[in-house]
Amino acid sequence: MMKPLFLLLLLCWFSACSGPQGSEAATKPPPPNIIVVLTDDQGWADTGFNGATDIPTPNLDRLAREGVIFTNGYVSHPYCSPSRAGLLTGRYQARFGHDCNMPYDTVNDESVGTPLSEIMLSEALKEQGYRTSAIGKWHVGDHPALHPPAQGFDHWFGFPGGAMNYWGTPKGPLRTVVRNSVPVPPEELTYLTDDFTQEAIDVIMTKDEKPFFIYLAYNAPHSPDQATGKYLKQTKHIEYSGRSIYAAMVNAIDAGVGRIDSTLVAKGIRENTMIVFLSDNGGRGQWADNRPNRGFKGMLFEGGIKVPFFINWPAAIARDQRYDHMITSLDIYPTAVAAAGADAGAMKQLDGKDLLPFLSGQNEAPPHEQLFWRSVGGYEFAVRKGDYKLYKNASKEKTMLFNLATDPGERQDIANSNPELVAQLEAAYRTWDAENIPPGWVDPHIENCRKDQEQWVRERARALRPAR
Repeated sequence: MMKPLFLLLLLCWFSACSGPQGSEAATKPPPPNIIVVLTDDQGWADTGFNGATDIPTPNLDRLAREGVIFTNGYVSHPYCSPSRAGLLTGRYQARFGHDCNMPYDTVNDESVGTPLSEIMLSEALKEQGYRTSAIGKWHVGDHPALHPPAQGFDHWFGFPGGAMNYWGTPKGPLRTVVRNSVPVPPEELTYLTDDFTQEAIDVIMTKDEKPFFIYLAYNAPHSPDQATGKYLKQTKHIEYSGRSIYAAMVNAIDAGVGRIDSTLVAKGIRENTMIVFLSDNGGRGQWADNRPNRGFKGMLFEGGIKVPFFINWPAAIARDQRYDHMITSLDIYPTAVAAAGADAGAMKQLDGKDLLPFLSGQNEAPPHEQLFWRSVGGYEFAVRKGDYKLYKNASKEKTMLFNLATDPGERQDIANSNPELVAQLEAAYRTWDAENIPPGWVDPHIENCRKDQEQWVRERARALRPAR
């Protein structure tokens, strides 16, 4: 019933809305505080708002209900580092060669990771007067030259690498918790999920008139599987011990988000705080639940790239919505900067879309006609256009086509009966990929494809080399 008023407010906020000649222009609201909560390897059905019945996530469920749940919310890559690179830049990470997780055998140099030439969301929001904080797992550049302080973050509390024990015990430079590049004594840490939550609360409570942006990247529920008794009590009803521990790690996130929400309420800033929640990719291993989607982390089937995803901003986004058009983590960047007062449409380098006009009903078209995924440096790729999704694995010479409207679980391959559609989607991918660059390094996960991928990288580099 409130939608007409809601639409009028949004039209005034995000367009050149003014009264009759000589009247005073509509007052623009202050930019919102923005918190992006990113979890690590969380399954699609590992929240109550997506159907979980065994993992208690009451805080996430309430915030999801009070905002917009994306039923077709995707990330831009099926595992950690490339997905984060896409989210933080608002661009397909293949644009700058960040296709793969970084090699693990050493601290990589500054050529491995998201380059400084990319303008991160933190930098764009600083231009709008925000104070910016990165908390938790970084994993988009090992070298100190690529750490958060060099990428537009005023404050950093977390660790540089891809995984770490939850007790904060340091193990080399990539697995040491730092605060603004200074190692934190392990005795000051308790349980990392709780520590990251507390740091976010401390940032919120800092006396500063500037709006804040917090990138809160929990490493939970990524391995190792470790939880405290406090959270294990909440999942003791789960008979399988592995699932119970995993569930306790998710419950710790939920409790943390609840504490953050309560802090915002107590400070009187909840209404004008945007909270975005999502996982970096699909659930891992045997204990995550990606049902009814096919596959898991690392795969380009829905289970690897379709994630629990919602946005909540009481002052500007109507509650109790389920949005069915496909959206992507790349949309977070332009949505946030538009909310902050910048012209997202003028940022031509972005691949994401400002979702605010779509969520308000001002624009009823889908935000995206098609989405693309490139993995293993392009040796594996997928395209979704409308209801149809093409999956291709060159190393296995496997091409599959699915109609997600009638087959959301990707069980029925219809490629053989639709050769023209397959050719059309492959051509769309080739056109999109022509604007990308070769991977900057070899994927450390795909050992059986390593030689093929190295050859592909060499061939692609030769093909893109300017003619003499």
